[in-house]
Amino acid sequence: MARKSKKQRNAEQAERQQKVRDEAKVRRRPGRDDLARMLLWQMITAAQGQKDPYRAVGKVRDALVEQLERQGFDVRESEEVFHELADRYSDGLFPFRPKRHLTLGIED
Repeated sequence: MARKSKKQRNAEQAERQQKVRDEAKVRRRPGRDDLARMLLWQMITAAQGQKDPYRAVGKVRDALVEQLERQGFDVRESEEVFHELADRYSDGLFPFRPKRHLTLGIED
């Protein structure tokens, strides 16, 4: 049996991945990025509620930036992205838009 071409293998992989995404949507299953986004928001807002919020947020920032640096990201750029998110989360409002595709067809 001849080996499938790279183009055919990629097409089959794309089809499998689309099936996984479609099934996750039907099951309303959050992905890794959804969980990470929510966790970061909770960590930042919890740190901002501490007795010394600047120190607490700084600890969260330092821990995250250190790990990003280990992966090869620039320290200053990582700190800038963190501070942009922390500023966005500082108003206390829930910063995420509803996932409309998850609520379609659901009866209230």
